[in-house]
Amino acid sequence: MTKPVKKWLSILIPLLLGIFFIVYAYNQFSVEEIKQIKQNFKNANYFYIFLSIVFGFIGSFARSYRWKYTLEHLGYNVPFKNQFLAVNVSYLMNMFIPRSGEISRALVLKNYNNVPFDKGFGTIIAERVVDLALLFLMVVLIFFLQFDIVKTFVLDYIPQEKLILSGTIAIFMLILSFTIYRYSKLKIILSLKEKLSGLKEGIFSVIQMKAKWPFLFYTLLIWISYVLMFWISIFAFAETSHLSFTAVLTTFVVGSIAIAFTNNGLGSYPFLVSEILLFYGISATIGTAFGWVVWTAQTSFTLVLGLISIFLLPLLNKQKE
Repeated sequence: MTKPVKKWLSILIPLLLGIFFIVYAYNQFSVEEIKQIKQNFKNANYFYIFLSIVFGFIGSFARSYRWKYTLEHLGYNVPFKNQFLAVNVSYLMNMFIPRSGEISRALVLKNYNNVPFDKGFGTIIAERVVDLALLFLMVVLIFFLQFDIVKTFVLDYIPQEKLILSGTIAIFMLILSFTIYRYSKLKIILSLKEKLSGLKEGIFSVIQMKAKWPFLFYTLLIWISYVLMFWISIFAFAETSHLSFTAVLTTFVVGSIAIAFTNNGLGSYPFLVSEILLFYGISATIGTAFGWVVWTAQTSFTLVLGLISIFLLPLLNKQKE
């Protein structure tokens, strides 16, 4: 398979999956229920949605500021403005091409601040590993706090046999890949190791840097901001305003995972959020409206901030240009 074909497939498959979720969800509703969903959009209190965006901005700010600690450990003092703009551009790129944001983020610093791509990209991967670890801890917490709900929800979409098979295959492939990388003497593997040397330096910057506590503080601030962003949104609908914090956290985690399924969670985010809310007594029409309102607000925020950042980068770096 050629690279252009792979590139287009990486774009089209998540997009088509998102369209599938939209069509599938739409077909579950009657004409009357669709009218109810439209009415729910009109009845929403958008003050809380706008307020939630403030916390989204705080999260982006914290993510940008956290980046400076890994970069400084590698000896690069990058102006905060470029870190912030690069993060916003990365969010925007991920909306259209999944996982391209990390690459574009590293490229921004390479172009404007001469940070080697492999090292810059390595720091971003290190951040992602830390974020995934924190998300995993939340998943474990939710698993124990809401075991019955999580078990039923997962098994509704993934049969137990397929879940075990997928997990077994994933573990086997991980062990096989590590063994080949660690012990193989093939030229292609040795060449790969050489190219990844700078990347490894960036990844291990989190472990080796002195400013671990500030890094951890901003990591927690990022995720607290995101949870609060979601929590405030529940007050936009009277029917969801009574949800407990445990229910909010469970729905937030499901939504966070849903974003990885399609382009920025297109279709999958509203669908899975509405499905998990059913377990908390929220009707499908309200849950769907809530999911789409939250997703639209977050997507619009990402789109506007990303486009502004693309426009500002060359203007604020004229000397470098």
